[in-house]
Amino acid sequence: MGKVVLSASREAQDLVKAIEAASGTRTSLCYQCGKCTAGCPVNFAMDYPPRQIIRLLQLGLVEEALQAKSIWVCASCDTCTARCPRGVDIASIMDALRREALGRGRVFRDVSAFNQSFLNGVKRFGRVHEASMVVEYNTRNMKLLKNAEQGPLMLSKGKLNILPEPIKGRKEVSRIFDKVKEMEGDHQ
Repeated sequence: MGKVVLSASREAQDLVKAIEAASGTRTSLCYQCGKCTAGCPVNFAMDYPPRQIIRLLQLGLVEEALQAKSIWVCASCDTCTARCPRGVDIASIMDALRREALGRGRVFRDVSAFNQSFLNGVKRFGRVHEASMVVEYNTRNMKLLKNAEQGPLMLSKGKLNILPEPIKGRKEVSRIFDKVKEMEGDHQ
């Protein structure tokens, strides 16, 4: 049997290093035991479970990882990170991949709309207000009445609030968003 050689482009290697720097963890530490995937509560909905995302990065297949639905499905619950015997912070890697994908415009339209709706809600209310987020998300996707029939049922069962609950520090949260936007403007 002949030798198989995989080599990633310099650009791919640099991008993996940037993702590792942003996440504070090295993908090379992973020996593919699969504990992360076994414990992941949302791996059933992923095209590449956590172990495979790490493997893609190890092989220099960064573009494949950036286009994976998995990085958007990840709940950032840190179960994978807690289970890793090598200390690989997989949740932070997923986070770094999401930021990179957003920065490169490699995002499904509905994912981008959801991300923006979620962040706008946190900025406005200091936390997620589901009703406002759903209305903004559906408006962005031009599906104003999507899931509208579920609203009254959720309201009647106390699962959804029409008005956001006030929180302490709401203005501070908004200022954090403004500061981040200002810092991003300095780096573009």
